[in-house]
Amino acid sequence: VHVVESGGGLVQPGGSLRLSCAASGFAFTKSDMTWVRQAPGKGPEWVSSVSPSGLYMQYADSVKGRFTISRDNVWSTVYLQMNSLEAEDTALYYCVRGDRDTYATYLREERGQGTQVTVSS
Repeated sequence: VHVVESGGGLVQPGGSLRLSCAASGFAFTKSDMTWVRQAPGKGPEWVSSVSPSGLYMQYADSVKGRFTISRDNVWSTVYLQMNSLEAEDTALYYCVRGDRDTYATYLREERGQGTQVTVSS
């Protein structure tokens, strides 16, 4: 299993970023996919999940209405569009297979390098 996250960076409060995650080595089209973030000194925080078809999405309350998860099953890629970014969104963002209830197991075994998002003026 191989996942590569990209698209992070430094952005001002209120700004936007689009994260991408290219995945390989497993049945992507049959897998829920999840974005997780980890701020310095804190544990992993579930952010959002998308079903294999891309039709069903779930969001943490802290990002609902600001973030949008999507996927492209042709290119085995998951996206996270992040708008109205806040300082509290600063974290290292990972993508992993699994849904809200199962991602933790995969995160331990299949974590990528993540992509850093820093929201600061």
